[in-house]
Amino acid sequence: MIERFLTGRPSVTSTKGVTGHAMGAAGAIEAALTALTVFHATAPPTASLQRPLDDAELDLVSGTARTGKVSLAVSDSFGFGGQNAVLAFRPA
Repeated sequence: MIERFLTGRPSVTSTKGVTGHAMGAAGAIEAALTALTVFHATAPPTASLQRPLDDAELDLVSGTARTGKVSLAVSDSFGFGGQNAVLAFRPA
């Protein structure tokens, strides 16, 4: 679904495997980590992602952190009961 809204082959990572589900704080934690990704130009790898699908239309970050220019980062959070939010971050 992400590839329908972002051009190219966007890099995708997830932090939930490391942070767990923090219930109401999950979105705030993810937003803070996304802001840090933009600030440091480093995307953390998805924990426990051993073998991404070869035909995935997304560039899944796995194994080690990836550094490089980050022009836009999107944090999406979909909570219980329909509490959903999407935030976009750009470097200053």
